[in-house]
Amino acid sequence: MAPPPALAGITVLDFSTVGPAARCARILADYGARVVKVGAPARRGGVQIEPPFYAYSAGRGMRRVRIDLKASRGRAVFLALARGADVVIESFRPGVVDRLGVGYEAVRSVNPGIVYCSTSGYGQQGPYAREAGHDLDYLARGGFLAASEPSAQGGPPIPGATLADAAAGGMQAATAILAALFRRTRTGQGEYLDVSVLDGVVWLMSLYVDQHLATGEPIGPGHDILTGRYACYGVYRARDGGWLAVGAIEPHFYANLCRALDLEKWIPHQTDDAVQEAIRRDFARAFARRDRDEWARELAPSDTCVAPVLSVEEVARDPHLAERHAFVEALHPRFGRFRQVGPVLAGSAAVEEPVEVPDASTTDTLELLREAGVAPAELEALHREGIIQ
Repeated sequence: MAPPPALAGITVLDFSTVGPAARCARILADYGARVVKVGAPARRGGVQIEPPFYAYSAGRGMRRVRIDLKASRGRAVFLALARGADVVIESFRPGVVDRLGVGYEAVRSVNPGIVYCSTSGYGQQGPYAREAGHDLDYLARGGFLAASEPSAQGGPPIPGATLADAAAGGMQAATAILAALFRRTRTGQGEYLDVSVLDGVVWLMSLYVDQHLATGEPIGPGHDILTGRYACYGVYRARDGGWLAVGAIEPHFYANLCRALDLEKWIPHQTDDAVQEAIRRDFARAFARRDRDEWARELAPSDTCVAPVLSVEEVARDPHLAERHAFVEALHPRFGRFRQVGPVLAGSAAVEEPVEVPDASTTDTLELLREAGVAPAELEALHREGIIQ
């Protein structure tokens, strides 16, 4: 018999819809936590949008309640839910949850063991705290964009993934929550967590920020081996227009690559600044002689640290990822069966397929509030008055 999921028995109330808090909730749900998404009732006549998309795995394994927190009775039923919760995640601007009456102190008053995680772009205090922002803004303020290779137009590039939301914010929040839950097992006490995505980006950039803090050196594209200074770490176009990523940092990997490209003459000059452009030209000419996949088949298994640059479509068909169970079959009540990115469950049993994707147009409000002890007559009144949906 397979062991229960790592977070079985943990209940999370999540105010988020998108962004780092939603990524955090997804991680916790994938590890077995019961995540309840808390949203406001839809406006009568308003357009219902299912954020972000029905196929996106962020809502997998989650339930939903809709409560009007601006109504005092709505706040009361939320706090009834919070009494039985282990974690609350919110991503409003600083101060909003306190004004609504559902902030940390309000929840702690009914549940002293609560782990309450506020995720925001810039944290709960500081000059930027109340500024609006998105992934690109946090990467900009954290030094990531300035240290990246310029785009064809000369400015910083737009990354192809929401690194700030997913890694700097979502993973940071999940790690902090898990640590707080572990500490609670020893102390019995909950905790307030102030997660700033910008802080997380600076942590992702610590290799360079630490270097600058210690030496005062300016950091930017071409500064060192990881930012394009040397030909052994870069991307090259193949004959068919495809691209290959070369990460031959260690001298023996670099030497293997030079031999494979018939460019042994450059082996002694891996970090010789005076000849880097000449090495790049020779690498580019060599890679242009064959198609991307021809090179990949030859070089990838040969200790050269070369990999093809794959499109999203190619990633979805990749045999290695298939064997690693990176994708699962999902089942949606309205949209049927499709594949999506599976849980990253290192050390845990694989999930049973198909995984169920909830319909965001429906809720579990009545069932969950009944479980929280709200009386049937009160539920009927709350529903009639539009406080719950």
